[in-house]
Amino acid sequence: MSYQSMEEAKLRGEKENIPFWKAIQLEDAQERDVKIEDSWEKMKYMWQSMLDALDAYEPDKVSRSGLVGTEGGLMDSYRETKEPLCGDFVAKVMSNALKMGCNNACMKRIVAAPTAGACGVLPAVLVTYYKEYNVPEEKMIEAMYVAAGLGQIIANRAYLAGASGGCQAEIGSGSGMAAGAICYIKGGDTDQIGHACAMALKNLMGLVCDPVGGLVEVPCVKRNVGGAVNALAAADMALAGITSKIPVDQVIDAMKEVGDKMDVSLRETGIGGVAGTPAAQEVVEKLGM
Repeated sequence: MSYQSMEEAKLRGEKENIPFWKAIQLEDAQERDVKIEDSWEKMKYMWQSMLDALDAYEPDKVSRSGLVGTEGGLMDSYRETKEPLCGDFVAKVMSNALKMGCNNACMKRIVAAPTAGACGVLPAVLVTYYKEYNVPEEKMIEAMYVAAGLGQIIANRAYLAGASGGCQAEIGSGSGMAAGAICYIKGGDTDQIGHACAMALKNLMGLVCDPVGGLVEVPCVKRNVGGAVNALAAADMALAGITSKIPVDQVIDAMKEVGDKMDVSLRETGIGGVAGTPAAQEVVEKLGM
């Protein structure tokens, strides 16, 4: 059975003197009854799929609804001709988050991490850093295990679906996974990985799922940007020695409690939140939905 808590995975790491990512890999191989090498190749395949998906972005392609598609290209043009407030690297992260979200809306092949609606967060953080700083591929695959482990713990203790727990379960979980993964790449230990994930989750606690017309486009694509930048901020805080006063396992439990209390209109039904605004209703009417 996969880990039910961060504490459980941490204890195994300490007992066997292995890093967090290795504890996740061993559990994956055991749970799926495959060889360690097969587990690694599967994760490598998913990593390559992220790279391929980002490369497949077409700046002139729009979704069938016409609501999204060009945003990634617009962000690239802005970064190349202006001076982004967040700096060049973060601007690239923002652009890549938009590209992946647009790819999803345009029905391109993406990696759900943890969901299709949140597919831009993890690749935006990891792929951008990989390309910017020439990190060894092996390190990136290890970071993918870190992200996967955190995602599995969240799934076991709370939710990953917006219909179950709001967008805090999708973008929020993706942001927590990305925060822990990039923290690991930057040299963070298991405790810091947990703090990074916890702070990222807390920052997006209560985030509702309110897609206009029920489409995973508005506000979802731009929300991936928020999740990616939030992940960077949470990781930097953890690496600076700032800690989450609430352990990550308890933060996840709190996220579940909030999701359970969230009104159904705010859980992917396309009824409440921005989906219920007059402008959103105009979009729905225009699309004949």
